[in-house]
Amino acid sequence: MNLGFAQPLWLWLAPLAALPLWRSLFAPVGYPWNRMLPDDTGSRALDYALRLLGVLAFLGLILGLADPYLRESSVERVGKGANLVLLLDRSRSMDDSFAGRAPGGGEEAKSAAAVRFLGRFIDSRPHDRIGVAAFSTGPLFVLPLTDNREAVAAAVRAAGLPGLAQTHVAKGLALALSYFEGGGSPGSRAVLLVSDGAAVIDRQSEALLRRAFVESGVRLYWIFLRTAGNPGLFELPDPVDDTPEARPERHLHLFFESLNIPYRAYEAENPETLGRAMADIDRLENLPLRYTETRPRQPLGLYGYVLALVALAGLAVAKYSEVEPCPAR
Repeated sequence: MNLGFAQPLWLWLAPLAALPLWRSLFAPVGYPWNRMLPDDTGSRALDYALRLLGVLAFLGLILGLADPYLRESSVERVGKGANLVLLLDRSRSMDDSFAGRAPGGGEEAKSAAAVRFLGRFIDSRPHDRIGVAAFSTGPLFVLPLTDNREAVAAAVRAAGLPGLAQTHVAKGLALALSYFEGGGSPGSRAVLLVSDGAAVIDRQSEALLRRAFVESGVRLYWIFLRTAGNPGLFELPDPVDDTPEARPERHLHLFFESLNIPYRAYEAENPETLGRAMADIDRLENLPLRYTETRPRQPLGLYGYVLALVALAGLAVAKYSEVEPCPAR
């Protein structure tokens, strides 16, 4: 059953609720003989109603003391959204502004801008299941896939803290893809990579990632926070300089394009273009999604006390209206 009691021992007092049926709460009035009087249906109904109020007063108090509650339950809903993993770059360069220097004069760090727009993105998508991962020298597990918006927002805000050392994106991607292992909820699956750089991925890691992307069936979005002076993802270089060591971001982009999965890259050169990229992803990841809504435990003890209070108030009014019998002479 979905109903429980925090203090069930009080229910043993439930038989006391029958006392008003056995004995009236009001002083009896004796009459010498009343068989000649017509049957008073109204008085009899009033007597039954007052006895019922007494029963309800007992039951309300006993139920209130037993502290009933509805147990936690889960309800399947259908909305629009995605199973989404936010993969955040925590390298030290994320603490610089888009101009490539320490923030000053009203400038905003790339990490702070990312946290601000990701927070809006999370607030606008109530049906998503969102996980958070990060990477720098190594991968950082932050939060599993969850529909707890407060936990996700806190995990994203933590990304605004000072960064670590390098950018090892391959390990971060492998961690993000592991969130979808073992099935999970049906619906769209996506990884949102937010980074201002990349590193060379070795052949073995490329092969592992290629297989993991295909098996997980995810969509990939990369928001590249382009620092001033960086050639970016799409600028064609001189063939001599077109190497993974010289242009790691471009070659990571080419690797993503070669995966044959739904992939889209964005270059954000300032907070405004970052906001437009987030809005576009919000529009694209809006497919039907089945999700489970958890209803917390609902206490019901207050309703028992309210029932008892109403019943006792009715009895108090009736008792106050009672006419004292005249003393015999």
